[in-house]
Amino acid sequence: MEKLVVNNYGSFDVTFAKGKGATMWDVKGKKYIDFIAGIGVNCLGHAYKPLVKALSRQASRQIHISNYFFSDVGIDFAQNLLKITNFQHAYFGNSGAEANEAAIKLARKYGQLNGGDKRKTIVTLESSFHGRTLATLTATGQDKFHPDCFAPYPQGFKTIKANDFEGLKKAFDDTTAALFIECIQGEGGVNLLDPEWAKAAADAARAAGAIVMCDEVQTGVGRTGTFLASEWLGINPEVVTLAKGIAAGVPMGACLFRGKAADVFVAGDHQSTFAGNPLACSAGLVVLETVADPEFLDRVNHAGDYIRGKISSWNLPIVKDIRGKGLMIGTQLDPKVKPFDVEVKCLENGLCTTTAGADVVRFLPPLVISDKEIDEGLEIFKSVLESFC
Repeated sequence: MEKLVVNNYGSFDVTFAKGKGATMWDVKGKKYIDFIAGIGVNCLGHAYKPLVKALSRQASRQIHISNYFFSDVGIDFAQNLLKITNFQHAYFGNSGAEANEAAIKLARKYGQLNGGDKRKTIVTLESSFHGRTLATLTATGQDKFHPDCFAPYPQGFKTIKANDFEGLKKAFDDTTAALFIECIQGEGGVNLLDPEWAKAAADAARAAGAIVMCDEVQTGVGRTGTFLASEWLGINPEVVTLAKGIAAGVPMGACLFRGKAADVFVAGDHQSTFAGNPLACSAGLVVLETVADPEFLDRVNHAGDYIRGKISSWNLPIVKDIRGKGLMIGTQLDPKVKPFDVEVKCLENGLCTTTAGADVVRFLPPLVISDKEIDEGLEIFKSVLESFC
């Protein structure tokens, strides 16, 4: 395959043919339990019947139109998304990086309107990850994502340490346009923010005249047990970015704004050819109808608690920590064991996982995963971990 497509991803030599729920089969017929969900994208799993039906229906009507016009399904999706999240306006894109680019541009313009040329700095966190474009790479607080070959990087970004109360005293000033944070740092190692610190950081940023923005590309759309993770952090951001699970596998991203950020963008400020096309919006409507249900979110929390509890109950010396919220879960391993080696062995035994940070195996299973699929996957994971003990 690498002879056909540039292998930027270091892809494994496995070719999948089909899936159902949280189970997939490769072209040879081998079965796998899916604990990745397309890196948090397939929130409704594979071959979810209401999604298949909605996409088929929409494809027979209209797939794409220019953003010079509105689509009926696009209006329905926007209205429902804004009602569920309590935001005022939405910009639609095609990915998380695009959603974050929109947020960055909005923050820069907000700063210009509320402080002039000096208010341009966007504050992010160490160990964060915000995307692969030049601006979102620069916003990412990990040096390994800043190789010299891609330099020069955009200016105007500053990183601070998460959960460091003392550091907040010098974090913001009249040059700060926005505080931009992940509610849980996914790529950085499934690192949780202390809600009290997050509130203090948001208060300090606003006191300096900045807005607060949450990157919920991975944590949003029910992944952590509430529709938005910022709900349980209690910080009420002016801007939220979404992608991954927002359309259950159809490429889509969104940047939502309210309050001081509500009227910053005007016609021509930020656009995209494919953004918010009817096919993606039809998928998004199915996601909203499913995931925003309180009983569904209760099930996500229950499933996450069950997985973390089971792993903790094994008392394996290789496991140093098990953390997360909802179905965003990180198992921190003994430094002597490489998470990638565990990932490889899990795949060989029929379990799809991924890694995060330097020492974490990460689970992002479909939100619709069944109890049976959870138990099958955990049985494989346990046997793999035991082989490293």
